[in-house]
Amino acid sequence: MGSTRPEVLTGKRIVVTGGAGFLGRHVVKILQGRGASVVAPRKASCDLTREEDVIRLLAQARPHIVIHLAAVVGGIGANRAQPGRFFYENLHMGTMLMEHSRRAGIEKFVGIGTICSYPKLTPVPFREADLWNGYPEETNAPYGMAKKMLLVQGQAYRQQYGFNAIHLLPVNLYGPGDNFDPESSHVIPALVRKCLEAIDRRERHIVCWGDGSATREFLYVEDCAEAIVLATERYDGAEPVNIGAGFEISIRELAGLVAEICGFTGEIAWDATKPNGQPRRSLQTSRAEAFGFRARTSFREGLSRTIEWYRHARLPV
Repeated sequence: MGSTRPEVLTGKRIVVTGGAGFLGRHVVKILQGRGASVVAPRKASCDLTREEDVIRLLAQARPHIVIHLAAVVGGIGANRAQPGRFFYENLHMGTMLMEHSRRAGIEKFVGIGTICSYPKLTPVPFREADLWNGYPEETNAPYGMAKKMLLVQGQAYRQQYGFNAIHLLPVNLYGPGDNFDPESSHVIPALVRKCLEAIDRRERHIVCWGDGSATREFLYVEDCAEAIVLATERYDGAEPVNIGAGFEISIRELAGLVAEICGFTGEIAWDATKPNGQPRRSLQTSRAEAFGFRARTSFREGLSRTIEWYRHARLPV
């Protein structure tokens, strides 16, 4: 364990890749509130798959800490359509950034992994010790394996170079500002969009992928950001850490809840020719609790905030 004093971040220069994104902007806000000086590079001027851009970023920012949030992400459809890109870009960004962070002598590297790295049939609740007990679920295995290699790299660098790299495993995130693009969104924004557009069009049914039996755990984005900052302050261990909310809901139940909050009263049909993804996902979170993290936002409250945000942000059909 590291220090438990929030003031450890005061005056620190911190690079947050992906800092303008869905999760990153909340992390940046909390870090700035802790007195840190934050650099959040944009892809337009800093492409992390280009080695010269990574070297320039670290030389100009001279960070004490790097928090690596940038990733190529998407739902089942996007992962199936672009497995090569999801593998290569996520692996390339992370390995290069960590290597050049090591060479630059930074104090700490905070790597953000994914729940998709767990084996397909991991017993619930997922424990960090289960991470190597099988191959990930096929539809997102390239993404999950690329991220898992960053855990291996961090542990190898710790062993050989004494490099302080930690690895966090957030569960599925949701909240205002999420990606609602039907081609690449995750399940919650996809369901919200389907329900609200059906209401707009006065349609009496929507169609969801799979049979609804798969389960998921969801963490409100602001809670995840708080967990990342707490780990940056307080956790210096070699072992990966689950970041979750500690509950499990089936996709069928989720669809019903989203429909209820949206005000959609029609039929929810299921297309069983489409994949379910991993059968179950729910995390054991005692490691994160040991450095002071517990999710604070109830699921219904978080969903209501997300739906209300999208009602106002979207263009009506």
